[in-house]
Amino acid sequence: MFTGIVTDIGKLIDTRPSTAGRRMTIATSYDTQAIDIGASICCSGACMTVIERGKRDDGKGWFSFDVSPESLDKTTLGTWEAGTPVNLERSLALGGELGGHLVTGHVDGVARLVSRDDEGDASRFTLEAPGELAKFIASKGSVALDGTSLTVNDVDGARFTVMLIPHSLSVTTWGERRAGDRINLEVDLMARYAARLMEFEGQSE
Repeated sequence: MFTGIVTDIGKLIDTRPSTAGRRMTIATSYDTQAIDIGASICCSGACMTVIERGKRDDGKGWFSFDVSPESLDKTTLGTWEAGTPVNLERSLALGGELGGHLVTGHVDGVARLVSRDDEGDASRFTLEAPGELAKFIASKGSVALDGTSLTVNDVDGARFTVMLIPHSLSVTTWGERRAGDRINLEVDLMARYAARLMEFEGQSE
């Protein structure tokens, strides 16, 4: 479980085929010696399991994980190449501060960034969700985009807007985002459960 508060911007330094799909290695400023093998790290919204970790000659840490064909198909990870910046968050420790909202790291689909409008030092982003996920996105509700917990401002059909302040733009990959980019989307967990409950109530009538 995660909070959607990005704590490092990593960089993909290697990607190659593996028996599990693809093996990816990310350079990070985390102290990787303090990360257990088998630990979960949210990588731009996708929960990945650490299978190797170490330290590079430049002092930066690195960790590797395998990406299944399903994850490659359902997320943006299949398009990543060496040099791709990645939002990182370590899993939430019991009793830790919940600064964003509860994020599982299970990507529901890929949204399209329609436009970016800079308003002073902040930026307003308009995105389009896959049609089947639009019903889970509500004005003033929460959404995780590339692993970043954000509040939805406005909703118009499958399109919705979020606003990022200068701090968020500087400590995440969002500062470099442009129209046409594909974004990993996880809808709010509570919205999904509420929709499922309403579905069952409708069937019982």
